Amino acid sequence: MKILIKDAATIGHIVKASRKAQKVRQDDAAGSIGVSENFLGKLEHGSPNIQWGKLFEVCMGLGIHIEVDVPQHVFDYWMQQHPTTKPTKRKKPSKQDSTS
Repeated sequence: MKILIKDAATIGHIVKASRKAQKVRQDDAAGSIGVSENFLGKLEHGSPNIQWGKLFEVCMGLGIHIEVDVPQHVFDYWMQQHPTTKPTKRKKPSKQDSTS
């Protein structure tokens, strides 16, 4: 499922929901991912002042995939600059996606 990220608080709530849905305590999640419990707490509470690298580590550790949806002209420019990058294909929304 896709969720629009509007701000740091939104991604923080998603991280927390993912951890809780997996029934993992904050200290255990932080330890297994390799970040401090303090960092994970700040992230889950939506702190805008976090380290990007650690954010991606936490997301990967919890199974959260991050994509950026850009206009076609931005995508075309990106592909010119990074020709070895393989783009992900956009999947068409299913009926279930459109009804939820």
